[in-house]
Amino acid sequence: MARYTGPSCRQCRREGTKLFLKGTKCFTEKCPVERRPYAPGQHGQSTGRRKKVSEYAKQLREKQKIKRIYGMNEKQFRNMFEKVAKQPGITGHNLLANLESRLDNMVYRLGFAASRKAARQLVRHQHVEINGKRVDIPSYTVQPGEEIRVRQKSREMAVVMEAMEQAKRNPAMSWLAVDAESFSGRMLERPQRASIPLAAQEQLVVELYSK
Repeated sequence: MARYTGPSCRQCRREGTKLFLKGTKCFTEKCPVERRPYAPGQHGQSTGRRKKVSEYAKQLREKQKIKRIYGMNEKQFRNMFEKVAKQPGITGHNLLANLESRLDNMVYRLGFAASRKAARQLVRHQHVEINGKRVDIPSYTVQPGEEIRVRQKSREMAVVMEAMEQAKRNPAMSWLAVDAESFSGRMLERPQRASIPLAAQEQLVVELYSK
C-alpha cells in the first residue's frame, strides 16, 4: 500500500481527534479539527449521528488512528504487530514501545522536528546521525544508549531551529535525555506505556489483528 499523500488534517477529522500531523498548526485556531469538528466528505456532519458502532468498527478506527499518528502504511504496521506479538510481555504495550523507538519518532520526540512527517524528511535527507554515522532509514529502531544527533551542517536549518524553539515549551519525557546545545539526545531506557503520551486503546488493535 502506498503512503498517504493527501491533506494531513483530513486524517485528523476522519478520526475525530488531533493526531498532531502538522506541527505547530495543530496548536492554533487554524486547526481544521477545531473549525470543522466532523468527518470529511459530503456526509461528514451526519456521521456522528449514527446510534450504534460495531466492535469491529471501533477496532478498525483505533488501528487507523495509531497507524496515521506514526505515519505508517498498512504493510509496515502489520509487520510490526507480527514482530511484537512474538515478544514477551503485553503485546499492545510492546507495539507502542516499538513505534516510539522508530528513528523518525525519536527525532520528533527529541524536538528536532515539529512533526513526525518533518522528522521523516530530515532522516531521509541524511540530516541525522546515530553514534556519529549518518542513518537515512526512518524505521530504524533506536536502542537505549544510542546517541541521535543533527549533523553539524544541518543545525542552522529553519525547520530545525523552529522545532527546537517550540520544544523548549514542553519538558522532555522521562525516558529521553536532550542536549539542545549539541543538538543531540539519547533514549535512556525502553519507553513504558505509562510514559508514552498517546491517547489510544492499543488493546483494540491487538483484538483486531488476533481474529
